Formats: sequence, C-alpha cells, structure tokens
Amino acid sequence: MKAEIIAVGTELLLGQVVNTNATFLSEKLADMGIEVYFHTVVGDNPQRLEELLQLADTRSELIILCGGLGPTDDDLTKNVLADHVGVPLVQNQEGLEALNGFFAQRQGTMTPNNLRQVETLQDGIPLPNRTGLAIGCLYKGEKNNYILLPGPPSELKPMFLEQARPLLEKEFPATEKLTSRVLRFFGIGESKLVTELAEMIEQQSNPTIAPYAKPNEVTLRITAKTEDEVSANALLDQTEAEILAKVGEFFYGYGEENSLVEVVVDLLKEQHLSITAAESLTTGEFQATLGTIPGVSEVFPGGFVTYSKETKASFLGIDPALLERVGVVSEECAKEMAEAALRLADTDYALSFTGVAGPDDLEGKPKGTVYIGLAQKNGETLVAENHFSRDRSYVRHSSVMKGLDMLRRVILNKN
Repeated sequence: MKAEIIAVGTELLLGQVVNTNATFLSEKLADMGIEVYFHTVVGDNPQRLEELLQLADTRSELIILCGGLGPTDDDLTKNVLADHVGVPLVQNQEGLEALNGFFAQRQGTMTPNNLRQVETLQDGIPLPNRTGLAIGCLYKGEKNNYILLPGPPSELKPMFLEQARPLLEKEFPATEKLTSRVLRFFGIGESKLVTELAEMIEQQSNPTIAPYAKPNEVTLRITAKTEDEVSANALLDQTEAEILAKVGEFFYGYGEENSLVEVVVDLLKEQHLSITAAESLTTGEFQATLGTIPGVSEVFPGGFVTYSKETKASFLGIDPALLERVGVVSEECAKEMAEAALRLADTDYALSFTGVAGPDDLEGKPKGTVYIGLAQKNGETLVAENHFSRDRSYVRHSSVMKGLDMLRRVILNKN
C-alpha cells in the first residue's frame, strides 16, 4: 500500500514547530509494510488543502492528515476532508462525553467552538483521543483511504499506536512487512563507508542498505521485505555479516536510539569496571555525557575539570615546571592528567582531554589539536594525538566521542 502524509498547520511552514510527526509515522508505517512515498506540509488554507488532497488521490492509497482538528477557526482539516469525500460531519457521542467530563472536572465553562473537536466524518471510524480532546477518524473511500490525526505529538502518537495502527492491520492486512536493523559506526566517515560498501549498495535489492551521517558517526539501516520475521532476520543476518567483513572494525552497536556512551557504560557495568576523567578543553563535557545515562553512578564516582595550568597543578598535582616546559597541549600533559585522575579517584580507567578547541591557535598548535590520554589500573597509559575540524563545539564533541571509543576498544581488547 502506498501512503502519503500531509501535515496541516501554518506554524510548520513558518518554522515555529518542527514536523516530528512525519518521522514517527513513516517509521511505524514501514514496520507494517506500508510504504510512504510523499511528505507534504500545507498551511491552514482550505483551498490549498483541497488542491493537495486532489493530488494525493491520484498517487496514494492511504492519506494521513495530521493537525487542524482543534476548536479554533483555522482548524479546518475535518471540514475540508468532509467536503472532499462528500459526507457530512457528525458528533461523536463518546467524544462528547469525554469533552463534557473534561470541563466538569475543571469546573470550567465550555465554549461552543469546543464541539468541533468531537465531530467526525459520517460513516468513518472514530479514533478516541486518550491524551486530548480532538477525535481522529479512519475513513474508507471507494479508491482512497484517509486517517485524521491530531497535530500535537503527545496526542498523535498514542492515537496512532493504540487506535489507528490496529485498525489498519485489521482493514488492510499486509502480505509482506518491512523489518529493519540499524548498525552504528564510529571512526569512519559516510563517504569512506559508502566507498567500502559500494558494490553491495549498487547491487542491493532485498535487503536494502541506507547510510545516514550523524554528528561524528554514521549509521546503516538495512531493511528486508518478507512475509515473516524469521525470513527477514535470515536476510538481515547475511547482509550484516557481509557489511561487517568490510567495515567491522568501526562497528560499535545496534539501534536507532542507541549511542556510543550507552554502549561504553553498559560495558563498564558488565565488567564491573569504573571510569573517571580529567578534562581541560572539553570543560566537563565527557562527564556530562556520562551523566545522561541512568545508573552511571555504578561506574563513575566523579572527576575533574582543570581548565588552567593552575588547576592542573593544584587539583591534580601535576608539576608546574613540567607544564611550563612542555605546555598543556602536549602528549606529556595528557599522560600526567590521566594518571593523576586514576590515582586520585582510584578507578580502573581514567581519560584526559587537553588541546585547542579554537578559534585561535595555542602554544604553536593549530585549533583542533587534541591529546586524549587513557590511564589503566592494570596496564600502560595510552595517549592519542588527534586533529579535529570545524568549530569549538564540534571539536569538543569529537574529543568526547574519540575518548569513549578509546575506552570501548581497550575494554574489548582486554576481554
């Protein structure tokens, strides 16, 4: 089934609201074997919406409209669709009871325009709204099918998952479904990754391979179209094995919502290991990144931010004469910082970050020069010299990601 998503709302065209609904719906529809061919945004204008519906009718079997179901004068999506398919709007009794209950509970007065929210298309299947007041609808026409969903994601997502998706699966059972797997890579750019996999990408059919560049990493989505999950996984396993045979050294994990820091924290927890850090140019960004993971206190007792020479000496105990001789942007400084942090925090590992975030050079070193140290309780201290590009923020983020990957590789190599 070919589907199309139409987002309605002038605020989307003005850039005041980001259209996250289209991303969510496309992903969920793909999981059901429904392919989305078009995304369109239209303002709160009935004429332009009608023109868009006429176009959508010629190219899509399922048309999903998001937004414009509220009580105000510019919420006209239901009215336009009702006129388009030639049926009247009718009041939904269940929705009306919920609406009356809402105002009764708050001891407020309901204005008449609120009744628009509980109108739905005659002969349509109403979609109750558990988290809001505007009723959705599934309307089956002779050639085209339409779904009306509210605009706020907090209402759209539960309505689709709990109401619309089960109805679609019942009314339009799919013989084939799409099953995807996301592979995550660090340390290789998108262009290099695509070059290494060029032959596979050129010859792809089922599964398909789609690369996506993210900040300081790349993901690959491999998608199989099959009638059952077992067959899909067999195809995905085979394709994944071929991919990892070519670029496996850069692979670190699975999943759209996964991250390098999650993988590293999980490794530390599994191995009952601990980490600390001494940061200069990253000013605590590495430790803040660790702090985004629930339960990180099991492996991270705390750390140090030593931005100046004075704090490197006073907090970490580094010899000021050494800092004057070799400078803070140096392999020696990174090594001393990591080893001092390891000793003071009594952890299994300690990372250090020192360098030049920019925009100016420092100690004769160009911006983007970063030394990352990794001290180990039972092993030698490693120091990596890096040369990152772009602005201060990107240099700091690149440093954090590189440090996480250094730690991940050391843990894996020891096991």
